[in-house]
Amino acid sequence: MGKNTGFLEYERQDRGYEPTETRSKTWKEFVEPLPEPQLGQQAARCMDCGIPFCHTGCPVNNLIPDWNDLVYKSQWKTALNTLHSTNNFPEFTGRICPAPCEEACTLNIDNAPVTIKTIECAIVDRGWQEGWIEPQPAKSLTGKKIAIIGSGPAGMACSQQLARAGHSVVLFEKNDRIGGLMRYGIPDFKMEKWLIDRRVEQMASEGVVFKTNIHVGKDLEISELRNDFDALVLTGGAEMPRDLDVPGRNLNGIHFAMDFLVQQNKRGAGDKEEIAAPLGTISAKDKHVIVIGGGDTGSDCIGTSIRHGATSITQLEIMPKPPLQEEKSLTWPNWPLKLRTSSSQEEGCERDWSVLTKQAVGSNGKVESLECVRVEWTKDKSTGQFNMNEISKSTFHLKADLVLLAMGFTGPITDGILEQVEIGIDQRGNILANTSDYQTSIDGIFSAGDMRRGQSLVVWAIREGRQCARSVDKYLMGTSKLPT
Repeated sequence: MGKNTGFLEYERQDRGYEPTETRSKTWKEFVEPLPEPQLGQQAARCMDCGIPFCHTGCPVNNLIPDWNDLVYKSQWKTALNTLHSTNNFPEFTGRICPAPCEEACTLNIDNAPVTIKTIECAIVDRGWQEGWIEPQPAKSLTGKKIAIIGSGPAGMACSQQLARAGHSVVLFEKNDRIGGLMRYGIPDFKMEKWLIDRRVEQMASEGVVFKTNIHVGKDLEISELRNDFDALVLTGGAEMPRDLDVPGRNLNGIHFAMDFLVQQNKRGAGDKEEIAAPLGTISAKDKHVIVIGGGDTGSDCIGTSIRHGATSITQLEIMPKPPLQEEKSLTWPNWPLKLRTSSSQEEGCERDWSVLTKQAVGSNGKVESLECVRVEWTKDKSTGQFNMNEISKSTFHLKADLVLLAMGFTGPITDGILEQVEIGIDQRGNILANTSDYQTSIDGIFSAGDMRRGQSLVVWAIREGRQCARSVDKYLMGTSKLPT
């Protein structure tokens, strides 16, 4: 794969960013692609490691060594075909996936993995530029009708696969545009939304019918869909946010992260303020912002707040600060716990760990500060579980004009579909369906993506959407030629 001695001859080189002072003033993507000669060198670093652990690190099982070798040999179109054989939307994952494949790369043992994510993005971007990516409509139709509810990456992938198998597919979305939280939860500076529109156009040419502004379970009874369609697929995501149950939570200025991010993405799409923020504008301009939650959503709030013109930004995490470097002998090739710094965090914020918010303090109904306490985590020798304990006399206060709750999601929203059907639910509140056939407890209804597995990555949603499509195809036709 690649060049036999490439990993010895070439150092790892990844895409760079535009300077902070430039990129923080725009909502455009700011990643700087590598030129083609350097991409060839980076692909050449893919070594003949014998067992491609990157396959196991990648949820869609991308054929990474294969298309690395093809890029090294300048066979870009074949590389694109190979990439698309496992991933419907590599331009999405090439921008917003955290790249577990690189953590699993054999060269990561020396902390210099192949720049897999960069090469993946370069392949698909070139494919669009060259006009190689075209609609792939089915040669014949089966006469079967499938309704897919939820247009995030799982719903999009499932829809495209089933349409290409010859089924009539209708994709329902409760919002005004296709894409789910990939559309409205991820800021434009990480992924511009015309990328989604371009795929929607391709899918429409392949026969997928898109119906937006329809909230199934409210605007449309699920019983109607069961009567009109041969199968239903639930891919509605896990949008129920985890709340902060402390005194003062109801003060003005405390908001869920998604309420904040969705508004900005609607503005970026050209919506007027009364449409983007019907319940009132949430702005970080000239404010002391506190982001509670240390994950990707919290990071997105930081980057958005910087572009709004926040006075200061502090990000709080209840868990301890991770180590700077993982112990490879214990973690590789699995995803390690280590300190990661996002591009938004690099742009300017204070980060603090092992901090518990005790209450929000304010006056005249508006938040003014947070009362916090430091905690320590100890491991129970008998159970192996970690327990959190507050540290005595460690209370402190943080000035806060805007508090954004980015503590993750607890599962799918229950009003609507889940109120209308008695469907099996797992212990975490997600729809119960296994990964062998994605069937729910109701015959003819399937589920995939975050609605089934809980909050996860875009790449996992694409995988589940593809696999679910194969199961639906097999359910309807008795057999399926769709890939696993």
